[in-house]
Amino acid sequence: MKIIVLVKEVPDTYGDRKLNLETGLADREASETVIDEIGERALELALSYADAHDGTDVAVLSLAPEGATATIRKGLAMGAGSAIHICDEALRGADLGLTAETLAAAIRRAGFDLVIAGNVSTDGSGGMIPAMLAELLDVPLATGLSSVDIRDGAVSGTRAVESGVQQVSAELPAVISITEALPGPRFPNFKGIMAAKKKPLEVLTLADLGVTADAPDAARSIMLAIAEKPPRAAGTKIVDEGDAGEKLAEFLIENRLA
Repeated sequence: MKIIVLVKEVPDTYGDRKLNLETGLADREASETVIDEIGERALELALSYADAHDGTDVAVLSLAPEGATATIRKGLAMGAGSAIHICDEALRGADLGLTAETLAAAIRRAGFDLVIAGNVSTDGSGGMIPAMLAELLDVPLATGLSSVDIRDGAVSGTRAVESGVQQVSAELPAVISITEALPGPRFPNFKGIMAAKKKPLEVLTLADLGVTADAPDAARSIMLAIAEKPPRAAGTKIVDEGDAGEKLAEFLIENRLA
C-alpha cells in the first residue's frame, strides 16, 4: 500500500496573519510557519494504518517555498518514510488550478494507492484541491470524512450531512479528504527527529514534473486588487440611566437586529 499525504506549510494561527499588499500573498515573515493541523491529522491517519500493516509506504507531499524544508521534515519525524517537496519560483502565488495540476503530476510520478488530504487549509481555505486531484488522476473521491476505514482494495468512511450521516466507500486507488473529527497528530520523539535527517526528501521543480506554468491552454486566475481590512469602528455604548432597555431595543430595531 502506497499512501501519499498532502501537507501544507501555513502561517501559525496563533501568530499575526497579514497579506502583502503588493503581491496579495500571505506575508510569511509576519509569523512562524507550521504544518497545517488538518494535514497533520491526515498524516496521523496514514501512520496509524502503517503501524498496523507492514509494508505500507507513507510519503508526505508538499508544494511550498524553498524555506519549508524544516517544516516538511516534521512529517518525516512523525513517521513518514519519505517526502516530496515541490519548489519552483514559478509557483509563487499559484492558483488552485496550477496547484492541483502540479500536485497531480508529482503523485503520478511517485505512484499511489491512496491520497489523503485535509478538507480545507487554514490559510487559503480553498477546499477544492482533493476534488481537482481526483479529476486529474481519474480516480474516485470521498470528501469530508469524519471517520475512515482503509482496507486492501478499498477505503470507506462516514460523512456528516445536514440530514444525518452518510456512509461512503471507494475502490482504490482513490483520493479522500478528512475533517478535524479525526484524531490529532502524534508528537515526534527524539528517535524520529534523528531518523528524519536520513530519510529521503526529494525536491522537484515544474520542469521535473513536465508542468508549464504559462501554458496557453491552462486556465489561471490572477489577483486584480488587494486592500487591508478596515479597522473596526467603535461600537455604540449604552449607559443604564433607567432606560437602558428602551435604548437597547431601539438600537436593535434601528440596525435591523430584532
